[in-house]
Amino acid sequence: MCDDAAADAAALLIIYTCFDIEHKKQEKKKIEKKRKRKWSEEWLLERKKHSHVATLKNMEMLTPRDYKNFLRMDVDTYEELLRWVTPAIKKEDTVMRDAITPNERLSATLRFLASGQSYEDLKFLTKISAQSLGGIILETSKAIIAALKPFIKMPRNSDEWKTIANDFENRWNFNHCVGAIDGKHVNIVKPSKSGSYFYNYKKNFSIVMMALVGANYEFLMVEVGINGRCSDAGVFAQSKLKQMYDDYGLNLPAPEMLPLTEDVVPYVIVGDDAFPLLENLMKPYSRHNLTEEEIIFNYRLSRARRIVENAFGILANRFRILHTTINLCPEKASIITLACCYLHNYLCFKNSNIYLKRSENEENLNLTDLEPIAHGNSSNNAKNVRHKLSNYFNSVGAVPWQYNAS
Repeated sequence: MCDDAAADAAALLIIYTCFDIEHKKQEKKKIEKKRKRKWSEEWLLERKKHSHVATLKNMEMLTPRDYKNFLRMDVDTYEELLRWVTPAIKKEDTVMRDAITPNERLSATLRFLASGQSYEDLKFLTKISAQSLGGIILETSKAIIAALKPFIKMPRNSDEWKTIANDFENRWNFNHCVGAIDGKHVNIVKPSKSGSYFYNYKKNFSIVMMALVGANYEFLMVEVGINGRCSDAGVFAQSKLKQMYDDYGLNLPAPEMLPLTEDVVPYVIVGDDAFPLLENLMKPYSRHNLTEEEIIFNYRLSRARRIVENAFGILANRFRILHTTINLCPEKASIITLACCYLHNYLCFKNSNIYLKRSENEENLNLTDLEPIAHGNSSNNAKNVRHKLSNYFNSVGAVPWQYNAS
């Protein structure tokens, strides 16, 4: 019996010893794992020494042109924007680590919009993790929109509309025009479980940006977010602009006589053939069996209408995120797009001589892109307005160079 008891005791001792050894191993692993945990990679902790902010400082002193290209604005403009957005994006330091400064946040966001780099690529330039950049860029874009809210606004009364109409008449030779309207597809990665909802006729997935643009390439109204499957006419039908038009809320000037005539014509918005013909919305004649007068009208209208296409071109070339396929959900992609639009108007106001560089000859226009699209019967009043404008452009309102289009 004594031998059996001794054997049992020895066995229990072995079991307890093995358990103790295993327990100590597990505790050691936990300690080692805890020691390995850290806030971020070591090289990211060197942000203050080696980030893009230091590079910007050097460019500001040595190569101001590169500074403008990096952020799409000069130093004074950037510092003004930084002052405006700082209250919304500033974070407090903690005992664990220093906060990413408003300067770092804004400059990283502007570089993202200007270059179209992914978060992962931008991480190596900014020394900010891709995960942090995702939150920072979205938050800063919202702050930009809020700070620059006054830079995109619809005219509130007839006098403001007439100021725009005078610009269109003087610059683009189209009387009674108060804006050019069009839509632009912003490509996005296919949202999960969305089917073909965002699939557009260009065989990409997109959201649509619809804009009304003034004679100097400034946005008067921007709406973003409708699925790319919807046509321009469909987007317009759902837009706030159309709702205001139907409710007589645009406060357009009353119809007036065209210069040197007794023809009374309303003030109009110009669009391409994708839009419906309305009394205050002019589009080209269908390209089938055009008369010489109709060809000239199409030329004059399209010369004014393409201002919105030029504005889209300037916007996308300055903020090249719009040239990429944005890897964000539609809601976030809409915020990014709107931030670009507000920055566009802000820079048109602050640095128009630098920002609005156009390579396109303002006198040349290719009319072959005007594809006829059926919209049913337009009202007789709308057709009569277009007819009066056509007669005007072919008589007392003619300009010598318009006959090159016929």
